[in-house]
Amino acid sequence: MNVVYHPAVQKDLNAIFRYYDRIDPRLGDAFWEEFLYYVQKASKNPTRFHSTTKNRRRANLKRFSYHFLFRQFDDRIRITVVRHHQRHPQYGINRP
Repeated sequence: MNVVYHPAVQKDLNAIFRYYDRIDPRLGDAFWEEFLYYVQKASKNPTRFHSTTKNRRRANLKRFSYHFLFRQFDDRIRITVVRHHQRHPQYGINRP
């Protein structure tokens, strides 16, 4: 299944990378690897992740306190937001 990203996801990821790279550049790389791992899992089997509001599913990263929301279509998933677990739950929820 293909993966499509909402344009604002790049902004979400850039903020995360800046934060982790200030601590240790290896953390940004580790975050990216784990993020891609879960994106791949979501694209292979979207229904393994639980549903949230507005027909989205939530994939929690294991090592990092972040998750992403995505919508499932017949031939693709669309990642709409990447956010910290403690971020306001409405952040990014209205992205198509």
